[in-house]
Amino acid sequence: MLRQLSKPIRTVLRWQLAATAALALVAGALGGIDSAVSAAAGGLVSIVAGLASAFVASRGNGKSAGGGLMGALTAEGVKIGLVVLLMWLVLANYGEAVVPVLLGAFVVTMLIFAMAFFVREY
Repeated sequence: MLRQLSKPIRTVLRWQLAATAALALVAGALGGIDSAVSAAAGGLVSIVAGLASAFVASRGNGKSAGGGLMGALTAEGVKIGLVVLLMWLVLANYGEAVVPVLLGAFVVTMLIFAMAFFVREY
């Protein structure tokens, strides 16, 4: 399933997973279990949204400039919608969430996803 995605996306997803694990470990060591879970949740929100966005973009019609643009915009819309939904689910269902840690891990992993542009295809 992941083989359908380009090498830059797969590479960035691995980086996101590694960053999420590292952030959860650091947050857990500094702030306890609730901080660790919050960091993991923030990273996973970004990973799931990015993965869904990449799948939608890979399914797009890139045969014309308009088709490519619509595919990219649709993928971005899916990512934003999933981020809002998943963040709401986390905050609504995890009362002990450490919001600064959750948002910090989310922002870090989203920035890592943006680096896919700089990863070479070979």
